[in-house]
Amino acid sequence: MQQSKKIMLGLDSSASPLLVAACNDGKTACCRRSGIKQERLLFPALRHTLDKVGGTLQDVGRIFIVRGPGRFTGIRIALTFASMLKYLNRAEVYGATAFEILQEQVRISRAFQTWKSAHPAGAVGVVLHAFRQEYFLQIFDDKNAAPKWLSYDELNARLAAYPAPLFLAGTGVDKAPLESFLKGSYTFAPQTDCIIRPQTLLALCAQGTWSAQALEPLYLKPARFEQVQPQ
Repeated sequence: MQQSKKIMLGLDSSASPLLVAACNDGKTACCRRSGIKQERLLFPALRHTLDKVGGTLQDVGRIFIVRGPGRFTGIRIALTFASMLKYLNRAEVYGATAFEILQEQVRISRAFQTWKSAHPAGAVGVVLHAFRQEYFLQIFDDKNAAPKWLSYDELNARLAAYPAPLFLAGTGVDKAPLESFLKGSYTFAPQTDCIIRPQTLLALCAQGTWSAQALEPLYLKPARFEQVQPQ
């Protein structure tokens, strides 16, 4: 009888560095590769990581991917690779946005739980660098507003206008801490919670509850491109 495929794989190719994580029977390993050519980095990183846990691609039974936002090509790499494993291995595919993953990291942290007990009406905001002086923002509250691509001034204005305290996670240009460039009085997550961790990808993969829209990319456009341009 064929042994069931048991390796769990986590993959983030949405931006540099490429991140690959694997877990096989309690043994975990991860690999980061810097550069924008993820299509060239992916398979060497996969081989390196799977070798560390004693398996191959044929042994992967679950995969968790980051489905955006980020570089168009990078996002497509993860989606295509996950689709391939789903077809060839009948692997289970799970995925979430970078906003959701960082919010999950923050939600279970001691720093946030202490802050939340003192600010029960407060919310988590995730800020990520988009392009030049432009940023992605999503705030997690009962309104479930969609993420936005904003200019630096728009980002600061939107954060300042939020009617409740904010606990912010994420990074700026070259992974700069948010507190180094954001204006206003906010509580900032520890830097270790502001970058996607391989352990988080594997933990979310193990949950088996992130299948909705797992293969649907999240592409965001600058707000100015969504407006009707004058003729």
